[in-house]
Amino acid sequence: MSSSHPVLPVPVPSHREAWGGFVASLSAKRVALTLALGALAACLLDPIFITPLPVLLGRTLFVALLGLLAFSAAGQWPRRLPRWMARWLMQVVVVVLTVPAATLLVYLVSVGGDLTALMRSEGRLLGFLWIAGSGLLVAPLLAMGALYRQRDAEARNESLRFELERSELERRALDARLRVLQAQVEPHFLFNTLANIRALVETGSPQAAPVLRSLISYLRAAMPRLHDETSSLADELGLVRAYLELMHLRMPDRLSYMIELPEPLQRLRFPPMALLTLVENAVRHGIDPSEVGGRIELGGETRPGGLVRIWCSDSGVGLTQSVGSGTGLRNLRERLKMFYGDSARLDLTENQPHGLRAVIEFRPQ
Repeated sequence: MSSSHPVLPVPVPSHREAWGGFVASLSAKRVALTLALGALAACLLDPIFITPLPVLLGRTLFVALLGLLAFSAAGQWPRRLPRWMARWLMQVVVVVLTVPAATLLVYLVSVGGDLTALMRSEGRLLGFLWIAGSGLLVAPLLAMGALYRQRDAEARNESLRFELERSELERRALDARLRVLQAQVEPHFLFNTLANIRALVETGSPQAAPVLRSLISYLRAAMPRLHDETSSLADELGLVRAYLELMHLRMPDRLSYMIELPEPLQRLRFPPMALLTLVENAVRHGIDPSEVGGRIELGGETRPGGLVRIWCSDSGVGLTQSVGSGTGLRNLRERLKMFYGDSARLDLTENQPHGLRAVIEFRPQ
């Protein structure tokens, strides 16, 4: 059984990119290391040479630098290689060819370019063999070491780039999901509010006109915040306070409320419309069905370990209604998870003697 995988084309760098890579490979650290190794080779060969040390040093440094230039150039040119030729192999081969060629060039210069004179000089010929042989013994190992470090650095950079791209994609996906969830919340809120207005108008309540005016003012202030991703708890409290005031106008003898949230907590980032969802549920499923109405209390505190707890408590009819299975609460739980991570939770418990208490816990980010 055979399998075939598409072969991805190897990108070919442009001339500008090739020059940039060549210059970048001639880093100060790499040049300094090359000069140090050339100087070390001269010191090790000095005892067996009759040539003065400065001359020998000049020759080994020249060979070492030319080897570095060849190694760096082979890393960029030719820009496209045959499929069977790996770039690292190309660089090692070029270094192996460059070391004896550079040594030969040095000794040809010393004899005025006369190759015959070089071949007749036993001392120079031995010098050529010693320098070229030493270079051929050490240079490929150094080239392999440099290639290993280069590949290791490239692998780390590539891993970091993939990690950054993955984080960016996750952030975009999170933003998209938050917008979808928020879009599901907005109609829920608006339709409920409009239904309240219709009920007032149909019953001929004298509160209809003031409630309608308050609702228009409330919507005018609330709508720009629906897509505000930098919403704070203070913004949420403003909306909640306006909403409760509206509901209090609609049923003044059946609803009372209290809001007590420490000022430092009000500066925390908070998902738009999240707290309003709890308050709206308390009115709709707790206070409205109750014959005697009830009271809504909002509060918050910082828990040990940095956790923040925000609660919305009502004295309505409690869990006898299906408040825990609604779309609004399900979306709210997911939005809190996406906003604060796994530290976020939403719990519903019964109040005694009746009512419901919704508690949000999260770790601020």
